[in-house]
Amino acid sequence: MSCCTTITGIEKGCENNLGGIKKFYVVPLCYLSATTESNGTLTAISLSGGTTMAEYEFNKNTSSYVEEANISLENGSTYYTVTTNLVIPRREVAKRNSLALIAAGQPDLFIIMEDANGLYWAQGLVNGANLTAQGEGSGTVKADGSKYSLTFLSEEPEQMFEVDPTIISGLI
Repeated sequence: MSCCTTITGIEKGCENNLGGIKKFYVVPLCYLSATTESNGTLTAISLSGGTTMAEYEFNKNTSSYVEEANISLENGSTYYTVTTNLVIPRREVAKRNSLALIAAGQPDLFIIMEDANGLYWAQGLVNGANLTAQGEGSGTVKADGSKYSLTFLSEEPEQMFEVDPTIISGLI
């Protein structure tokens, strides 16, 4: 059987193209009860039991994600790894306790991020994302600030889906 698909072109856009992420929302994947997808965009997301997504706030120009394709020509397989690095400013007990919840038992997480272009992206939709590293501390000089540095990793069968921005308010 031949794998022959129609390939579409990609035009160079004229829009401004900014880097970084502005918003970060997270919930255990087990609360994700249903999604509706249309042409690469999640148009509906339902969470069970009246659950809402938690928002992690952070300073500008500190956090990002990278999505990489892992392609094996020998095995005919492709999957996508997303690594999100989030820097939470100021260490304090409420933040410590929140982070303990997403680290304990390595729960699978569903994450939505808003990038600097105002687009929302879903990480961990199928297999979940996990907190795989947590670090940082007091800093050295006063200008360093104290902070938490978090790394979330997911491995998914498809690239991240864009999330329709009109459904975000119903999730938080």
